[in-house]
Amino acid sequence: MDNQFYKNVGFSHSRENVFFNSSRATLVEHAIKNTGARLSKNGSLVVTTGKHTGRAAKDKYVVMSAKTESSIDWRNNIHKMNSSTFESIKNEVISCINKSKNLYHSNYNVGALEKYSIEAELFSTHPSHSLFFAHMMRNDEFPKFGLGKFTIYHAPTLNLDSTKYDLRSETCIAMDMDKNEVVIAGTLYAGEIKKSLFSAMNYILPAMNLLPMHAGSNVAQNGDVSVFFGLSGTGKTTLSTQEGRLLIGDDEHGLSDDGIFNFEGGCYAKTYKLSKTGEPGIYKASNRFGNILENVVIDENGVPDFDDKTLAENGRSAYPLDFIEGIEKSSTGKVPNHMFFLTADAFGVLPPVSQLDQKQAMYYFLSGYTAKLAGTEVGITEPQATFSTCFGAPFMMRPAKEYAKLLGDYIEKHNIKVWLVNTGWTKGSYGVGHRFPLNVTRAIVDAIQSNELNDCEYTKENFFGLSIPSAVKGVDASLLNPRDTWANKAEYDKLAQELGKMFQENFKRFENMPTSIIQGGPRA
Repeated sequence: MDNQFYKNVGFSHSRENVFFNSSRATLVEHAIKNTGARLSKNGSLVVTTGKHTGRAAKDKYVVMSAKTESSIDWRNNIHKMNSSTFESIKNEVISCINKSKNLYHSNYNVGALEKYSIEAELFSTHPSHSLFFAHMMRNDEFPKFGLGKFTIYHAPTLNLDSTKYDLRSETCIAMDMDKNEVVIAGTLYAGEIKKSLFSAMNYILPAMNLLPMHAGSNVAQNGDVSVFFGLSGTGKTTLSTQEGRLLIGDDEHGLSDDGIFNFEGGCYAKTYKLSKTGEPGIYKASNRFGNILENVVIDENGVPDFDDKTLAENGRSAYPLDFIEGIEKSSTGKVPNHMFFLTADAFGVLPPVSQLDQKQAMYYFLSGYTAKLAGTEVGITEPQATFSTCFGAPFMMRPAKEYAKLLGDYIEKHNIKVWLVNTGWTKGSYGVGHRFPLNVTRAIVDAIQSNELNDCEYTKENFFGLSIPSAVKGVDASLLNPRDTWANKAEYDKLAQELGKMFQENFKRFENMPTSIIQGGPRA
């Protein structure tokens, strides 16, 4: 890129202070020298993000226009912004970048298939975020990008005047879907970068009859594909990184009649309780040069302490896909055989596995249920039901019914089997029972992927109408029906009814939903 290119965008840096698609070594060196980042003993770049240790979900804005006014679900924590305000904020972000000694410019792509790909560009003040962008995006050499180009203007330490721009706070993540531009200010949390681009993909693809999925996926040697939906803490990344199968991706995918394709080129894995024995692939990737550890405590010897959540329970490890040994290099696969809806039910009332019919699949997809645990947030003293539409509400900008219809159509057309898998509690709720061991969940997933549950007997439980298999190889049969595991059956019945009512109350948000889908929910 020549100087004129940068001047046309609005930047004033001398060419020697512009770093375009720089090497890992250069970005790591600059992050340590200029932003206070550190190296761990094993070479990971260690960064902290201050008060924002997760997404600023309430600070998301989209420019309202003739295009977006009726195509976006504005009730989904998305604030309206006018185009002139967006331009003013963009200019302030560019001005902030111009005050920084260096400009970090990156150009990669999102989407593993040319016709469904976005050219992705980042202008940032921070080398660690440029490195993150290089890890998370793809570097496909497509002749062209079928979905056009998106540009992100990124000034993470700029605190905006909320009164001047009528913002909720000094933080702003704003998108203009007409100009394909994003501005990010006031948050160092790197996840905002990739989620902005994935939100764009989730907005664009349904208009092409493609289903965007906030899910991980992997593929067996025979080509069979599995998809894992799930909110944070349910095991999406862990289960999609599966021994004996190749990882397609751990977070965002698109589904067409031709098959599945990964959006990204890396993984952004949670690190709390990460261990060499429990998740060896992720652990190895998280302890090498080039990897980024975000909000992970490092001891005086430079060794990460993944059990210490002093900085954040949402500590993260960011690395490219090629840091994982078992990856599907094309980042694509055929239409999935199995879809897994993962939920960490802290109430302990959902079975460890149940098979869903089409209407149930659409219901539980729209519900996107898991549970927050006591102590994870200020004020939470007991398990709290959490519903995130389509298992990724913040990133699904269109009305939920559009995504659910696409899911139902694909299930019916391709005979995809859908499973609700509880990775949460058994033998009682949180504080009484215990969480399903990872080896139990892995045995369930293995049995499904081996098609061992296709012809077994099923029983219907009373509260949710879920079909529970009578036996799963490698799993104690007494664990399969949750009510049987509780010493106090009356307490189980009470909590099951309460959770069922929470589902029903949450589902009232969906207007004019077909009765057939509503009937897929709890009977409580």
